[in-house]
Amino acid sequence: MLAERAQTCLAFGMMTTQNPVLQNVDLPGIQKVKSGKVREIFDLGDCLLFVVSDRISAFDVIMAQGIPNKGRVLNQISAFWFGKTAHIFPNHVITTDFARFPSSLQKFREQLDGRSMLVMKTKPLAVECVVRGYLAGSGWKEYKKSQSVCGIKLPAGLLESSELPKPIFTPSTKAEQGHDENISFEEAEKIIGKEAAHAVRNASLLIYQWARDYARTRGIIIADTKFEFGILDGKIILIDEALTPDSSRFWPADQYKPGGSQPSFDKQFLRDYLETLTWNKQPPPPPLPEEIVQKTGEKYREAYRRLTGKELSV
Repeated sequence: MLAERAQTCLAFGMMTTQNPVLQNVDLPGIQKVKSGKVREIFDLGDCLLFVVSDRISAFDVIMAQGIPNKGRVLNQISAFWFGKTAHIFPNHVITTDFARFPSSLQKFREQLDGRSMLVMKTKPLAVECVVRGYLAGSGWKEYKKSQSVCGIKLPAGLLESSELPKPIFTPSTKAEQGHDENISFEEAEKIIGKEAAHAVRNASLLIYQWARDYARTRGIIIADTKFEFGILDGKIILIDEALTPDSSRFWPADQYKPGGSQPSFDKQFLRDYLETLTWNKQPPPPPLPEEIVQKTGEKYREAYRRLTGKELSV
C-alpha cells in the first residue's frame, strides 16, 4: 500500500542558487499548509512537499539570520538516514529526486532542489519520541534533581554527558508554541494509546541504536535524538525528519570526555554563544555576528561530510 501511494503521487505530471540563504519559501499556486520553525509543508493532493529552509531557532526563537545551506544539510541528512534505516522501520519518503517531482514544481527548482522531498500523508501521533544514549540537556538537569529522567531511575554518580548503561526512551509533549515538556511513558500511553506507545518506543530504540552504531564508525556520537511517527492505512511509520543536527546532539567521538558539555556538530554551538549574552530568550532575537553564522554552517556541513563521506550537494 505504501508503494502504491508513492506511485500515485509521482504520477503528477541543476540550478545553483545565487543566494545561499533561503529563509522564506513561497510557491505561487501551491497550497502551503504549515510553516514551522524550519520546515514549510505544501499540499500536493495525494502527498505532501516538505521544504527545509535555512532558518535556525534557539530556545524556541527563530533567529533573524539564516544559516547558509542549512536546509540542504538537514534535508540530505534526513534522506540519508531514511534510506539507511528503511529496513528497520518504514518511513514516509516518496522521493528526494527533484527530477521526479511533479511538473507543477519544476519552475521552482532554484528553491527546492536539494532541500525538499515528497512524502506520504499521515496522521501524526501527538508525542515526540526522544531517545537518550547519553546524559545531556534537560535529561542532565532532571537527573541532578531526582537521579531519574522521565520517571526512569538511573544509576548514581553519573556525570554530565555520561553514556547511559543502555539507551532510554523519554517521550515529550508536542508543543505548537513554546517548549515541549518531558512526560513519563505512562502519560504517553494515555495520549496515544498503549499499543501505539509501545510500538513507537520499540521503533525509536531500534532506529537509534542502529544509527548510533553506524555514526560511531564515522567519528560521531549521537548522544540523543527525537523521532516523530504518523499513521498511514492503520500502520505506524516514521515521519518528519531523521537524525539531523536539529533533532539530535552530534558530538565528535575523538573529543568525547564526560564531565561537562561536549563540542558539537549541531546548533548547541549557537546556543552556547547566545548564553554568553544578556538576551532574555524572548523575541526579538539578538543579531548574530557573521563569524557565528559561518561557524554554525560549517558545523552542519561537517556533520554531513562525516556521516555520508560526501560533500554537500548544493
